[in-house]
Amino acid sequence: MHLALDAMGGDFAPQAVIQGVLQAIPDTPTDIHYILVGDENAIKSELGTDNNDRISILPTTQIITMDEPGSRVIKTKPDSSIVKGLKLVKDGKADAFISAGNTGAVMSTSLFGLGRIQGVRRPALGAYIPTLMGGKILCDVGANPDAKPYHMLQFAIMASHYLSHVEKIKNPPIGLVNIGSESNKGSELYQKTYKLLKQELDNFIGNVEGRHLLDCEAKVLVCDGFVGNTVLKFAEAWVKTFSAEIRNKIGNHPRYTLGGLLLKPVFSKLKKQFDYEEYGGAPLLGVKGVSIICHGSSTGKAIKNSILVAKTCVEKNLIEDTKVSLAEHLGVQI
Repeated sequence: MHLALDAMGGDFAPQAVIQGVLQAIPDTPTDIHYILVGDENAIKSELGTDNNDRISILPTTQIITMDEPGSRVIKTKPDSSIVKGLKLVKDGKADAFISAGNTGAVMSTSLFGLGRIQGVRRPALGAYIPTLMGGKILCDVGANPDAKPYHMLQFAIMASHYLSHVEKIKNPPIGLVNIGSESNKGSELYQKTYKLLKQELDNFIGNVEGRHLLDCEAKVLVCDGFVGNTVLKFAEAWVKTFSAEIRNKIGNHPRYTLGGLLLKPVFSKLKKQFDYEEYGGAPLLGVKGVSIICHGSSTGKAIKNSILVAKTCVEKNLIEDTKVSLAEHLGVQI
């Protein structure tokens, strides 16, 4: 298996990307080879003496900044790490691509470079969300801010398939993120989507309000990309704010400090359970290749776990089996 990584993508590149690879090597089979795509001098400088025969470098000369329009890079930056890395997947020289770089650029290049799975109208980003009731997937979280009901039906099918096939959650209940539990709640888009999901999916359980996203029965939470991205980023910010406030409160009172030391194992377990870095990046569902999109501020740990996500997607034959799943639900010819 060959995994290509965008060595220049993310706030802490190339250091975090290379650290992630070095952390992953001892925990992955010896037949997995890592291709670092990016500035050769910067990569070699960061690698230093940590050269490994399981790592190779694909040099590039162009860099995509985080604020560049993603739709243009495939033409304007053909020698960038994102474009060349995804070309490796397209050409069969890599089994998956992982990037913490410009999300729009990764999505656009994946769409135009790899193409869509037959029958897919809009690829979507599915983010894994840990809860006390087990993991859930929120889809879409940013690829489609202007989705239509049929798109959201496909999001539900693809995310459901991902959970059942990769995370081994069979026939997961599907919920529609909405402002109320009644079928007539929400905008026209969400009312029409409710009717379509109810008509087409046996495992659709109805609307899920924001206050019940973490404790509802639904394992797949469907929404358009605008809502999903807002929910995801609010959740990330809230966890960080809450953690920082706990540290401040404990540090300001000697009596609390002693209690904090006693509870340190509990806090460590909670942080591990709800830290997004523990779960890695999100797969771009619906394209003809494994493309993992990571958080821009990913550290080495997040990159390592994204590598494990990519490895699982490849091993479980996610792309080919998604084709079959869509064909069964939507009557697509494959």
